[in-house]
Amino acid sequence: MTDVDDRPILFFDSGVGGLSVLSEARRLLPQASNVYVADSAGFPYGTKSEAEIAARVPALLGRLAERYHPRLIVIACNTASTIALAAVRAALDLPIVGTVPAIKPAALISKTRVIGVLGTDATVRQPYVDRLAAEFAGDCLVLRHGSAELVDLAEAELHGQPTADDCYRAVLAGLFDQPGGDRLDVIVNACTHFPLVADRLAAVAPHAVRFVDGSAGIARRIATLTEGQGWPERPHGLAVFTRRDAAADALAPALSRFGLTAIESL
Repeated sequence: MTDVDDRPILFFDSGVGGLSVLSEARRLLPQASNVYVADSAGFPYGTKSEAEIAARVPALLGRLAERYHPRLIVIACNTASTIALAAVRAALDLPIVGTVPAIKPAALISKTRVIGVLGTDATVRQPYVDRLAAEFAGDCLVLRHGSAELVDLAEAELHGQPTADDCYRAVLAGLFDQPGGDRLDVIVNACTHFPLVADRLAAVAPHAVRFVDGSAGIARRIATLTEGQGWPERPHGLAVFTRRDAAADALAPALSRFGLTAIESL
């Protein structure tokens, strides 16, 4: 019989985008306790410099590891992963799962061999994305567009605030209006916020397009790394904000849909 293990899985993002990853993980591992951390004091990451993120994320995750003693940490943020993943792994003695743009699966399903990478400005300019495109999509035209506005739209949606179709249409124009964009058939949601509004994007796309992201693959990786481990008798979910304010507290109903029934500040 496997011993009870109360250690949670810790999910980390700049805001609420990582909830798209948490959702897939809960579906695969409903027996897990989860701590979801939103770095609201540092939000948004996509407009920050690489140096700022590289300094902030490892230090913050070190504090979180000491406080919550997780069995593993998921950096549920493409920007933080592409910039700080190696540094976090070097600093912490526990498994760290990163989030990378799903360029490989996009290339596998594209019929037209034109794919889009939709992320934050900080993510889409990373050399890591160049390497993924060269390795897995060498025969594809890979279009990129960075959008800070779409992060804000996803946050607004989770808060229950109305957002206009034209805003999503303008974001997609950043891909479809590029040379070759008329042949685009797969878009990589390279920010964990974006799957939260994928239905809104699909509804205003100028032609049918598939959206892919890495959340299911991350969930499978978590399951592999925790195979054979014990789980708590009563799983729980906790949301943590690095700056807790009225906006964070207003998210309580939405967070509860992801199994996060308590909120606290770091």
